[in-house]
Amino acid sequence: MKPLRFELQKSLSNSGTSHARAGVIELRAQPSAGLGPDAWHRIETPMFMPVGTQGTVKAMTTHELKTAGAQIILGNTYHLYLRPGHERVERLGELQKFMNWKGPILTDSGGFQVFSLSGLNQIDDEGVTFQSHLDGSKHRFTPELSMQIQKGLGSNIVMAFDECPPYPATREQVQAAMRRTVAWAKRGLAVPLKDHQARFGIFQGGLYEDLRYESLEQISELPFDGMAIGGLSIGESPEMMQAMCRAVAPKMPENKPRYLMGVGRPEDLVEGVRAGVDIFDCVMPTRNARNGQLFTSRGKVNIKNARYADDSGPLDPECDCETCREYSRAYLRHLYICGEALSARLNTVHNITFYISIMKQMRQAILANRFDDWAKAFYSKQTGGGNS
Repeated sequence: MKPLRFELQKSLSNSGTSHARAGVIELRAQPSAGLGPDAWHRIETPMFMPVGTQGTVKAMTTHELKTAGAQIILGNTYHLYLRPGHERVERLGELQKFMNWKGPILTDSGGFQVFSLSGLNQIDDEGVTFQSHLDGSKHRFTPELSMQIQKGLGSNIVMAFDECPPYPATREQVQAAMRRTVAWAKRGLAVPLKDHQARFGIFQGGLYEDLRYESLEQISELPFDGMAIGGLSIGESPEMMQAMCRAVAPKMPENKPRYLMGVGRPEDLVEGVRAGVDIFDCVMPTRNARNGQLFTSRGKVNIKNARYADDSGPLDPECDCETCREYSRAYLRHLYICGEALSARLNTVHNITFYISIMKQMRQAILANRFDDWAKAFYSKQTGGGNS
């Protein structure tokens, strides 16, 4: 029995310019969840995955993640390999038990982090040799090792090891990365995983539309359970990223989950859903929260600004998270200005709740055949709220 089942419940592809769709992903539950041998996790799409780079979504407990509505979270193979080590995590009951998260986890392959270490890595057809950003020690990642690490971590979705070309990149550089990505995908597929682990392939192609189609075709021919768009939001403009997403997402296999990696801003989520994407992740809501930038139904709020010093109102009157229910903008500003640890927690709780909430709203709008109307109302409030 396959570890992933996908049901497409609604698609707007035949009702205008939108390709938005709603579905359900079922993932076989990992033994460490303690849910029984025949248990499955249910994920409603479109959805957003909070990023738990080092086995934690920064500043949040797993209870707070569940309260915020998180259905699945992301763990980072590169960082968890360096510390505490995948073998240790496996001995302690896999990543879910280690971090006390009962739900499913997706692990990235570590490729993006390795390739982003410009000047610290050396790429060849066999893999990548790199220096740790922690202590300068030398390591080597191959497609096989990436699979073994993710197997040890016990994630429910395992990402293929790919080469993410830089931006900007020449056509020759992008083609070389595509060739390696396909070869490495095949090598990774030859490594056995645990029964509950599904596999997602990644296609590349930079900002060359024809290369994107070529890479998509090559990866689609391989037996992956889901597909991911890699190599976007790495320096190109949002307009360029969205245009490429509109071009390729509708051509991804209809019967498999579609994942846009590392994107992004709330408006990028809306346009990604419009293009037909199901799954998103990004560090933006957590990172920006720690830097005092909060996303609300009425636009962004930079909580450090003096205008909020005497503001007794809630951060977002349309949000039901703990932060918005129980604390004022004035208090949130005070915590941030004073450098209090509680600032990061309350800000992150809100931003994650907001991201998950707008995904739920988009899903409901798709099912009700009113996605375009929802999007227009969303943008209207975002630009007319007067926040800063």
